[in-house]
This record gives sequence, C-alpha cells and structure tokens, in this order.
Amino acid sequence: MYAIGLAAGLRTLNGHGSRTWRLELSNLAMLDPRAAFVDVGSEKMHVSIAGGPPAVFGTVTSQLHALRHYLVEHQVRSVAMEATGVYWLPLYGVLEASGMEVIMVDGRQARNLPGRKTDMKDCQWGATLHAHGLLRAGFVPPAHVRRLQDYLRLRGDHIVAAAGHVQHMQKALERMNIKLHDVISSLTGASGLAVIRAILAGERDPQALLGLCHRQIRTVKAERVVESLRGDFAEEHLFALAQAVQSWDHYQGLIAACDRQIADILRQMPDANTPPPAASTKKATPRRQPGVNAPDIADLRDMLEQICGGKDLTILPAHTEYSVLQIIGEVGTDLTKWRTEKHFTSWVGLAPGSAQSGKRNRRVKRRRNRAGRIFCVMARSLARSKYIAFGGFYRRMAARRGGLVANKALARKLAALFWRAMVKGLDFVEMGVAQYEAKVLETKHSLLHKLARQLGQQVVPKPIAVA
Repeated sequence: MYAIGLAAGLRTLNGHGSRTWRLELSNLAMLDPRAAFVDVGSEKMHVSIAGGPPAVFGTVTSQLHALRHYLVEHQVRSVAMEATGVYWLPLYGVLEASGMEVIMVDGRQARNLPGRKTDMKDCQWGATLHAHGLLRAGFVPPAHVRRLQDYLRLRGDHIVAAAGHVQHMQKALERMNIKLHDVISSLTGASGLAVIRAILAGERDPQALLGLCHRQIRTVKAERVVESLRGDFAEEHLFALAQAVQSWDHYQGLIAACDRQIADILRQMPDANTPPPAASTKKATPRRQPGVNAPDIADLRDMLEQICGGKDLTILPAHTEYSVLQIIGEVGTDLTKWRTEKHFTSWVGLAPGSAQSGKRNRRVKRRRNRAGRIFCVMARSLARSKYIAFGGFYRRMAARRGGLVANKALARKLAALFWRAMVKGLDFVEMGVAQYEAKVLETKHSLLHKLARQLGQQVVPKPIAVA
C-alpha cells in the first residue's frame, strides 16, 4: 500500500509523452541504512542491502549459511522477505537462529513498479522500501508453535486422505449392492467396521452380520440392516473393499503417530510445566464428548489450560479441545501481537475490508486464513443450538442476510471472544437464548415507539383476551 502510493505520487512524464517512473527518496529519512531484503525463490536467493547491488545465493543449506555470513559481514540487523510458498522457511530458520530481526511481508507491500520486473530489481526495490520503513511485518508464530503447526497440518492431511478411502469403501459396497452405509450413521464406527471386516473374512449371513452391530442398531434398525446386507459379493469388489479398508487403517496409524508427537510438543511448550492457578482446578463445565477426528491425547484439556495461562477455553461456546488446539497451532498463545480484537478478526479474514477514495467507498473481500476457516467451522456447530445466545444470533442474522453471511458474522464473534479470553482474561457468561431473545424484543419495542412518535401516533397494546 505504501509502495503503490509512493510510486503514484512520484510519477512523471518525459518529453516524448510516454510514462516513466522515478523514485525521489532523498527527501525521506532512511531509518536503517543496513536493512536488507531477500527475494526468495526455489533455486536462487537475491539479496540487496538498502537498495544496493544485489548478491545471488543458492538455496542449498551451505548457500543459506553463506547468505547469513554475508549479512553478518555487512552488519545487517533487519532482513525482510516475501512469503513465497514454503521456500522461505529454511532461510527464516537460519536467520532467526543467528539473532537477526526477520520480518515477513505481504507481497502487495513489496510490489515493484511497472516495467521493472526482475528478481534483481525486486530485491533492490524491497530493500529500498525496508530501509525507509515502508514495510510492515506480518505475523510468524514462534518456533515451538510452528512445530506444533506442522504436526497439526500433517494430521489434517491424513484425515482428508483417510476420508477419501471411506468413499472407496462406499463405492465398493454400492457395486455389491450392499446399502449398509445408507442405514447406519458411519461406516467407520464400531458397528460398520465390524461388519465390513467380517465380510472380508468370508461371512455372508445377514443375521450373523447383524449380531456384530451395536445393541441399539439391533433394536431399532434390525430389519433394515438385514435387507441392506443382501448383495452380490463379487470378487473384484471385495478386493477393492479390502484395499480401501487397508488404506484407511494405514492412515489411522499415521494419525495416531501424529497424536503422540503432538502430545510431546505440548509437554515441551514454554508454559506446559507451570502449575495452574488454584481457581482453574475446578472445571466450570463437564467434559464434552470428543469429535470423530479429535486427537487421542490423555489430559489434553489440562495441558491446553496450562499452556493458555490457566484459562480453560473449552467453557466458551463451540470451543472444543480439538478446536482450541488447532487455533493455538495457528496463532500461538500470545495474542497481544494484535492490539485489539478488531485487528485480530481482520487478520483472520473475518472482518469486511474497505477501499475508500473520495466519495467512493467500496468493500473489499478479505481472504480467510486457516485460523479464520477454523472459526467458521466452529460457528457452524452453533447454528442449531437452542440454549446458547449465539445460536439465536445466527438464526436472526441468517433470516436477514443468509446462512453464509450469518456464519461469517458468528465466526467473527467467536474470534473476538477468543482474543478477549486470551488477552484480557474475561470470563464469558452465557446469557442464554431466552435473555438474548428478550433483548431483541426490547429493541423492537423501542424502535416501534420511536417510529410512532415521529409519525405523531401512539402505540396501544392489544388487550389480552380473558377466557
């Protein structure tokens, strides 16, 4: 934003009428004459110090250390980089370990002037902006949070891959005209897996397969399950079903391995060994039933409470142990990096953007990052809640603006609530849907009386008929 505005202000025309661009930075104070910028690539790193002649390095480990020595020799204290895929991560770790200030910037801030697009000139332009203090640092979580983030994201990839093999199971059963997945809620539950493994072991009797299901299924859906298990057990489809189950089991093992690594990371977090405050020993709410994809980690709630400074965030609406773990893996536990809750909700992409120019004021669609998408998933769980005020807010907003807008608006409230709990330590008191609806009704009455006064009318309550 600063770069584009500065360039537009210094645009000139030459004598031939063609448009050229110049930078007149002599009148601007250079805040750091030793500031550097690295244009990150998959094969080469282009480095410039305060806009000077670039130096080119490779991307192998030895070259990254050579780049670090180059910066140390030139007494560079601050290095800026543009976040490019995952290519910046190895260099960031090398420079961070050396004690330098490393900032990551949005590519829109370091956008070069038209007609000057080369890697050599890009790094010079970025270094010039950085030396004059025209680049703003983006958020990069600490090293221990990045380790947790890597395991959580890898675990999420395994969950997605495992879900694909569940679809392969359903396809194989459909080819055999077995409709078990239409009768029970989940093929990967205890009953579904027991029946599938028995089929692969050679069992074909529907009554015997029914006996492997849960007692509630045998009581409520016995006839439907028996009819759904009558099919054509073709060899090629049984082979496909066996491979799908084997692949699903493989990914379940990978997910369990990730859970063990995540547990070790949580125990090594800086605040993991801090004894919890006396007030936090009493749980405000009972433990919720973990979700299907929740990590199998003993005492996960207690570990999260210690990491969060004694705050049990699971008492907040829609905040389960898994969702809190995912958010911490994206933003960490120090949310003071965002000055207000508005800064935080804007960063996660849940606040509307704006582009004001003179009398024109148009909205800009913000892109939600991973943390913003997690809050949106959490908001969907409150859509049908009957006894939580946020559920009433969602339904009221959905009736006016639609479900997508309501989901984003509720996700923003959850993000603001998370920021308040982590920064200000505010205790959340659920006022309940009845109190929320009463407040809405009071607002409607107030607006109705105000409109009546403006029209010179009077609101007369309708008498209640006596039976």
